[in-house]
Amino acid sequence: MNDQFEQALNQIAEEKDISKDEILKMIEVSLAAAFRKDYGKKDQNIVVEFLPETLGTKVFDVKTVVETVEDPVKEMTVEDAKEHKKNAKIGDEIKIDITPKTGAKFGRIAAQTAKQVIVQKIREAERGVMFSDYKAKERQLVNGMVQRIEGDTILVDLGKATGVLFPSEQVRGEKYAIGARLKVLILHVEPTAKGPKITLSRSHPDVVRRLFEVEVPEIANGIVEIKSIAREAGSRTKIAVWSSQDGVDEIGACVGQGGTRVKVVMSELSGEKIDIISWSEDHVKFIANALSPAKILNVELNEDNKEAKVGVLEDQLSLAIGKAGQNVRLAARLTGWKIDIIEEKINGGEATAVAEAPVAEAKPDASETVAESAPQEESQNE
Repeated sequence: MNDQFEQALNQIAEEKDISKDEILKMIEVSLAAAFRKDYGKKDQNIVVEFLPETLGTKVFDVKTVVETVEDPVKEMTVEDAKEHKKNAKIGDEIKIDITPKTGAKFGRIAAQTAKQVIVQKIREAERGVMFSDYKAKERQLVNGMVQRIEGDTILVDLGKATGVLFPSEQVRGEKYAIGARLKVLILHVEPTAKGPKITLSRSHPDVVRRLFEVEVPEIANGIVEIKSIAREAGSRTKIAVWSSQDGVDEIGACVGQGGTRVKVVMSELSGEKIDIISWSEDHVKFIANALSPAKILNVELNEDNKEAKVGVLEDQLSLAIGKAGQNVRLAARLTGWKIDIIEEKINGGEATAVAEAPVAEAKPDASETVAESAPQEESQNE
């Protein structure tokens, strides 16, 4: 291969993150477009083979052998094909060499056409590579920088592309300033004519999941598993964790010594409170854990309707329900059970129900597009 050509090829491949084979195919397509402009006929399907060793080209009219010709540009009958290949049969590809014996000399318009084609193909390839790269990062946390603010919508520079943080995916109360760095979740990626459309999120439960995966080695290596997350972004999150290894304290691993690990996550989430609970296969235990920090007297299950009646003492009622019903609401989402809190009082050592709190149903928020199983925790209550 010509040294200068190879050097240019390597440079383009590196800068554009496109394989050399792909670039060579682009050159062939652009040369075919130029040849068609100056030398082509209407019924020819022109294909150019570029020879990088000599920087030469071969031009072919390529046809497929069919029984009945519907597209004369790309097809020919068996009879016509046998003029070029004696044993031609249906389905064969016939390549008719139409390379000019004196070589092809392209005019200005043909050269411009070739240039436009190769530029367009390179842009298409760049968009394809970019889409594949970011598609592979869906539901992953990435670093970004606030590039622009348009009304309530935030445009975030991700390096090679720009992502969009819509108001529905922002955290209530968070302020975003141009130039500020932040961690965002790539929610989903869609291909468009102008490149990938990347939707970001700060409010999705998976933001919490990925932050814990970064901060807690036991989660990253699979010793501790996050079974379920219920989140009201900007206010409070409950996560249920479980350890597959005996002797490992799943809550302690997530909290860290002196709360260092969970504090890092809370700091990234602008102080959002996080309750970490232990997950259990026992629904009664899991529901009781999910209502932490309230102390539960009893749990009565209706398996058919997936409803749970939970008894608490009077002094634990407001704690179990939480401010504006938040604690019981998050517990219902975390466990997947409809939870009804019942106040009980002790008479002669026996608990008697005296009142019921409103029922909290296990309805995910709009941001919780992916649901998982369930777990319980140590509360970071302030």
